[in-house]
Amino acid sequence: MPIDWMGYGYSALIVIGGIVGYVKAGSVPSLAAGLLFGGFAGLGTYKICQNPKHVWVLLATSASLAGVMGFRFLNSGKFMPAGLMAAASLVMLGRTGLGMLQRPHGP
Repeated sequence: MPIDWMGYGYSALIVIGGIVGYVKAGSVPSLAAGLLFGGFAGLGTYKICQNPKHVWVLLATSASLAGVMGFRFLNSGKFMPAGLMAAASLVMLGRTGLGMLQRPHGP
């Protein structure tokens, strides 16, 4: 299977966002969430690269982040960082969902 650079880039964006939140604001929850969700996004991308039917980890991760960060963006009105993460998560959610619908069905 080919390497999903977009998926790994999304994972790196999440981790980097958590690190930046920690460095700029000293936010340990931001660091923990960035590492946790970035790890899940990386794991989900790896699983998809191994078998295109294994979309659930990445799908759940991107849906969770789209919901949480979308809610934070609507409350704050600030694009950075919540709006950016919500938009990136929506893109990954749509891309993964479309990939799931387009994959071959069967054993």
